[in-house]
Amino acid sequence: MCRRRRSAKIERGEASPTATVHGRLSGAFGLTLSTLLALAEQTGERLVRHADQSLWEDPETGYTRRRILPPTGGVLELLEIELPIGVRAPYPSDAFVFQHQQIWVTHGVLTFREGSLTYRLEAGDCLQLSAPVECEFFNSGTEVCRYVVGLVRRR
Repeated sequence: MCRRRRSAKIERGEASPTATVHGRLSGAFGLTLSTLLALAEQTGERLVRHADQSLWEDPETGYTRRRILPPTGGVLELLEIELPIGVRAPYPSDAFVFQHQQIWVTHGVLTFREGSLTYRLEAGDCLQLSAPVECEFFNSGTEVCRYVVGLVRRR
């Protein structure tokens, strides 16, 4: 489907944007992706139960993104990602311009490309990202990959 037709369907609420589209929008607004998704859900609550945590699924890949912390506008943001086997999730560099990011793999194997560098991360491995560059998350393993992303806004 061409970008223009998909954009019109998204605007009319007939289709859900992909992870890549969300990444571009968050970069354009200077927000983290989960902040963009959670803005409409802000309640001021400091406690959020697992069942009430904001969960988003990429309609094309089945990639899921759970916002772990309450959407109160705090400094730290934690996300739990589940990446199905063989799925690639690319992000443009502008999706990371306003944030520092760390990735902690809790289950499976994640191949992470950051510009020209590639890292193979296994359960327990943690990677601090460098300056914003185009990147790609890829589940190169034989089972679902689960990882936690920690985000802090750049000053």
